[in-house]
Amino acid sequence: MLADVIDYLTCPVCRADQALDGNVVRCARGHAFDVARQGYVSLLTGSGVPGTADTPAMVAARAAFLGAGHYAPLAARLRESASGGVVLDAGAGTGYYLAEVLRPDDAGIALDISKHALKRAGRAHPRIGAVVADVWRPLPVKDGCVDVLLNVFAPRNGPEFARVLRPGGTLVVVTPTPRHLAPLVGELGLLSVDESKARRVQEALGAHFAETGHLIEESDMRLDHRAVETVVGMGPSAWHTDPVALRREIVRFPDPMTVRMSCRISLFRKIA
Repeated sequence: MLADVIDYLTCPVCRADQALDGNVVRCARGHAFDVARQGYVSLLTGSGVPGTADTPAMVAARAAFLGAGHYAPLAARLRESASGGVVLDAGAGTGYYLAEVLRPDDAGIALDISKHALKRAGRAHPRIGAVVADVWRPLPVKDGCVDVLLNVFAPRNGPEFARVLRPGGTLVVVTPTPRHLAPLVGELGLLSVDESKARRVQEALGAHFAETGHLIEESDMRLDHRAVETVVGMGPSAWHTDPVALRREIVRFPDPMTVRMSCRISLFRKIA
């Protein structure tokens, strides 16, 4: 709930402390933000509509696929990497991974640009506070208050991640490897991951973070035709895929078929 994380949030307009006043988040200088009935609050300023926010259809697909447990091995590995405390998920989506890593006394901040995703994230765990925010802008989070920052298949803002992490805090970055979702990537022409992905992540974060370790988490998923359609519909390829044409292609596949889940989990420490 927002009450569990309000002390760690700042006003996106003036950076003042925030307080929860009934169904309104209000800063010390009077800037106010209504809490939606689903429990999230938008701290996204400006009148522009975010063009990269997940649509309701993408969110529904992600909730269905993750809820079926296909990425449970990845979630289990993240639990081992997260030490607890104040946990911020930058690009939290439906809150699945954040809910999986939280311990009873932790506080979880779910940040995402999609209000549709945060409608689910706010209900994913009783100690998650869901906040609409753009990862590319200054995060509405206080300096040095975060113990663990999760970044799972999401954009990375190195300077802001370093600002909000406490000294000794951990940044956990999950990226797909080139083997992820094989053979679907080749068979369906989905967006692929290049071999230099890990290097580019390191370059993006290197000014502020040092990598302390990494591992590859892989497993084979048995997916029926509906699950194949769902995993395509929840990711970035959904923006470039015609649903009718996709279904015509999927019926050619075995039912079920084996699809590889392959991710790199990288751990970073902030450079003092």
